[in-house]
Amino acid sequence: MDVEKVFCMNGGLGENSYTQNSYLQKKGSDMVKHITLKSLEEAYVSTTPESLGIADLGCSSGQNTLSTIREMVEAIDKTTYKFSNITPPEYRVYLNDLPTNDFNAVFKILPDFYKELNTERHLWSQKLKSSIYIAGYPGTFYGRLFPDKCLHFIYSSYSLHWLSRIPPGLYDKEGHSINKGSFYISKSSSLQVSKAYLDQFQEDFSLFLQSRSKELQSGGRMVLILLGRRDRTHVDRGNSFLWELLSRSFATLVSKGEVEQEKVDEYDAHFYAPSKNELEHEVKKEGSFEMERFEMFEIEHYSGPYMSHGTAVARTIRAIQESMISQHFGEEILDNLFENYGNLIDEEMGIEEIKPTSFISVLKKL
Repeated sequence: MDVEKVFCMNGGLGENSYTQNSYLQKKGSDMVKHITLKSLEEAYVSTTPESLGIADLGCSSGQNTLSTIREMVEAIDKTTYKFSNITPPEYRVYLNDLPTNDFNAVFKILPDFYKELNTERHLWSQKLKSSIYIAGYPGTFYGRLFPDKCLHFIYSSYSLHWLSRIPPGLYDKEGHSINKGSFYISKSSSLQVSKAYLDQFQEDFSLFLQSRSKELQSGGRMVLILLGRRDRTHVDRGNSFLWELLSRSFATLVSKGEVEQEKVDEYDAHFYAPSKNELEHEVKKEGSFEMERFEMFEIEHYSGPYMSHGTAVARTIRAIQESMISQHFGEEILDNLFENYGNLIDEEMGIEEIKPTSFISVLKKL
């Protein structure tokens, strides 16, 4: 399966859209927002450009994207307000994601966004008259996207754990998966499976760093938020366990004759949760960045009034994975699959917490 041509978050504004089901990602990014905004301020103060270049890599669609941009603009506005001799910069904001992304969902709300933001800025200070330019920039971030040294700040939230492709090392010479019955690294997976995923992550992240090092100005920063794991162990009661529960949900459909076991055996995730050491190793090896800050955190479980935590997680995963699953299995299984999935998560949460690990890493361009 060609990930670049198929993978995308569910577009639109419907019940299963990413816009309606990205609460957990927003909660995670908000938990470390103070780090993101401080890093942006430091990048700006160290260069004080007249035109500030910001890129959001893996922006997806919906309000999460624009709320982050609003906070960034407000943070720099406040920074310039402190110094009477600094004129607020114009803002060049590039929203990047794969060409399959629903960019139209963002473009449709841009006019109101500009109007509201500029009104707020004007009311806060007559001094804030600089322009804000926002553009869509489709393409994979595993490779070059922007001209040399045109950016001062790069932000990527919950995107870099998605690999550029399903690791080729997961298949034997006949093209059969060596990880049958599992979608990711599980207790039953061989060391070869773990190696295949690590190899692909190293290839991808190395290319990501090389590309960004050319596009970012010296002194610029990158803030990377992604799913990870606490230690060398791949199998934990976090990200890998959520993949295991999805496999179990498919097993239920197989037992009912709704899905063929052979189709399940052929399916693998293009996902990898790295460790801190694996991230640091690639940063050090590439050599263009200094890791200024690294923190590990966990998002508290959903406790809203309208649905269980399991249902909230299932809807979130569906909004992310539906494009890939429907391409391989067909759309008709989706409702039953994710209803089973939500129930399994709730059952397991009643036994013991499921705690996916997230990382935030701040990289400074040398």
